Amino acid sequence: MKHFFSIIGGMGTIATESYVRLINHRVKITKDQDYLNYILVNDAQIPDRTAYIMDHSKPNFFYDLKDDVLSQSKLNPDFFVMPCNTAHYFYNDLAALTDVPFLHMMRIAVHKFVDDFPKEEKIGLIATEGSIYDHLYVDELERVGKKAELGGPEIQPMVNELIYRDIKEKGIVDHDLYHKILKTMHDEYGCNVILLGCTELSLAQEKAPDHPYNVIDPQSIIADVSIELALKIRNGMDPKEATAKYMYK
Repeated sequence: MKHFFSIIGGMGTIATESYVRLINHRVKITKDQDYLNYILVNDAQIPDRTAYIMDHSKPNFFYDLKDDVLSQSKLNPDFFVMPCNTAHYFYNDLAALTDVPFLHMMRIAVHKFVDDFPKEEKIGLIATEGSIYDHLYVDELERVGKKAELGGPEIQPMVNELIYRDIKEKGIVDHDLYHKILKTMHDEYGCNVILLGCTELSLAQEKAPDHPYNVIDPQSIIADVSIELALKIRNGMDPKEATAKYMYK
């Protein structure tokens, strides 16, 4: 197979399925051959990311990701994409394993926020406890001179319920709960834009988009970037040249 990219997925599987569905449905097609070439590594056995980040006595998820990146690198994909926000905890270590361009989903989303909402000084952040605990998005926002608003103590339990009890455990999206979280962040904490810092939250946005709030959805953004890059490379652009604009340092 020529000109393909590798997706490091399975974190979780339903969220990865959402990303794949987005790229399949958003690419413009008139025939089978117009779809993108990719290899999906749905490694559902990767240990829980948040559990390790908050307690290093728990299984370390780096080694499973390392194996996936090294095995895929042998196939020489044009680029890597990893549709899991919290897994970017090990982004630098994973990117150092390969010469293949490795997109940074969180960094690309933050720059999209800056471009689309240049006058907004802060963005509401809802994410896993692991991402919040290790300041993954907070640090990326501070790099570009923006602030993250995390809301009050009532926010994280609602986010956890939506991510873990509803989506991960039951495979459902509670539309009302998702909208309640967005409304609370907007009305109570003055967030004109809200960042969905977990791919399960991106799935919630896909399934329940009927609300009036501005969101930055990293999974949706990285899906569009994946399509853009894959088509440029298919049309003859060098992969490193094509990905250079998104390799923010």
